[in-house]
Amino acid sequence: MPAKIDMAKFAKFCKDNGFIFQSSEIYGGINGFWDYGPLGVELKNNIKQAWWTDMVRNPPPGPDGQEIRMVGLDCSIIMNPNVWVASGHVAGFADPMVKCPKCGASIRADKVQFRLLSKDGTTSEAVALSCEADNATDAEPILKDKYAKLAKKKVLPGGLQESPVHNATAVPADWKGIPVPCPMDGCDGQLSEPRAFNLMFESNAGAVQSDDNKVYLRPETAQGIFANYRNVLNSTRLKLPFGIAQTGKAFRNEVNPRNFIFRSREFEQMEIEFFCHPDESMKWYQYWRDLRKAWYSTLGIQSANLIPREQGKEELAHYSIGTTDIEYMFPFSDEPQELEGVAHRGAFDLTAHAKLSGKADDLAYFDEERWNNDGQSGAVPTRSFKEWLKSNPSAADIGKYKFVPHVIEPSAGADRFTLAVLCEAYHEDQVPDAKGKMEERIVMRFHPRLAPIKAAIFPLVNKDGMPEKATALYRELKPLMNVFFDDKGAVGRRYRRQDEIGTPFCITIDGDTVSGDVVTIRDRDVIGPDGKPQQRKVNIKDVKAELLKAITPGG
Repeated sequence: MPAKIDMAKFAKFCKDNGFIFQSSEIYGGINGFWDYGPLGVELKNNIKQAWWTDMVRNPPPGPDGQEIRMVGLDCSIIMNPNVWVASGHVAGFADPMVKCPKCGASIRADKVQFRLLSKDGTTSEAVALSCEADNATDAEPILKDKYAKLAKKKVLPGGLQESPVHNATAVPADWKGIPVPCPMDGCDGQLSEPRAFNLMFESNAGAVQSDDNKVYLRPETAQGIFANYRNVLNSTRLKLPFGIAQTGKAFRNEVNPRNFIFRSREFEQMEIEFFCHPDESMKWYQYWRDLRKAWYSTLGIQSANLIPREQGKEELAHYSIGTTDIEYMFPFSDEPQELEGVAHRGAFDLTAHAKLSGKADDLAYFDEERWNNDGQSGAVPTRSFKEWLKSNPSAADIGKYKFVPHVIEPSAGADRFTLAVLCEAYHEDQVPDAKGKMEERIVMRFHPRLAPIKAAIFPLVNKDGMPEKATALYRELKPLMNVFFDDKGAVGRRYRRQDEIGTPFCITIDGDTVSGDVVTIRDRDVIGPDGKPQQRKVNIKDVKAELLKAITPGG
């Protein structure tokens, strides 16, 4: 489990170093929305590019050693609202919400944790204490501390029996009628009963605001892929199995955004819809589940912090045959939190869109290769599928050639992975300053592929031809990767500045460069016998190849 991080301090560090800013901060900000600063946008773009390279352009071979065929899409954020009717989002995409009429707080009901306190352990004359937490485990110490403070102030008597913790959506039958207090500090109001709250943002397309013009900001990118399934088939030569990938913004009107960028109202997804024959779907589900978990470890996430968890039947979405949550031990929680979901969606989405759109034929798949093979072998009496259908073959026989594919969906959050990368990279330690006094420093240990800045170029001094050599190297590398030129201050201070923002390599132009074209490369993550980052001499003409190898997949 990763070390705990002071999240307030961590958020300030991210702001001060240009990773993440509160959106529209000059006006007091807006809850659930975040902006990426100069370093943050580089980090997030590197994450998306790594995903696209490894999953779309160059995915590893499939479970039987075959090449994986993948293409991409970029769908509009606003689509015909019937897309969301078919997907079930209009009718069922809702969270239970409770509200405090006294302070006005609106909170997701499943995040309100409460327990009863009584003299004899029964509900008779019991009082309730509540708090806001993700689960009962996180709530336990908060509720104990709250009770201890109330007992110390003699607001409640000490020694009361404490019931198990429940959330406001799972109230035991014998607790009904006992008011749930508002968990907000200083408020003595009582919460309302849970009510459904649709999470989609609504808008209007056109000049007139009316139900006829109502549209939604997409709550996920997946449905644009399903809506374009036939367009992709018609415009490519893809045959099953194949995948369609998309990265893009999605929007959910979360009742209670929390934990920095972990749960936001605007976020970015990296999703694949992988279409396959129903008989092979479990094989592909296992393939994508294992591949996606392994991918995070290749980019610097410790495998011990990654926990794949197969959802129980009671957790599964109504369409899901199986779902694995790839969870990460974020430092703000005592329990792992979802980083990505890999879902076996069956044929639900294509079937739902076929029904509502009336385009059942378009959203089915015809296995032309199998039909032609059976026609040549005489297994079917005619070479025309349409003619053969006139003979009224059984549904099972038709299904050999024409069927609705099953879909495996690896759905990752670009923002959640960005947060995981930031948390994993964040290290605090102490080093002596110039006078030998110990002082705290922060080192960001990003994987080189993800690091916002790949290398920093330092002339040791601003004379003797060193600035000119450094500038030439900087200009050689700049078209290939994000590099930084720094000629201000002592080299040790320059190292410190780059360590704090996660630059893996620092290249110093010194006297050896002037006399023999040899530079000094400092590798942040290779520690020498003296406990300091290793430094090695490299010919200046080999620097480009060394850096490209370090930031290339498998390098």
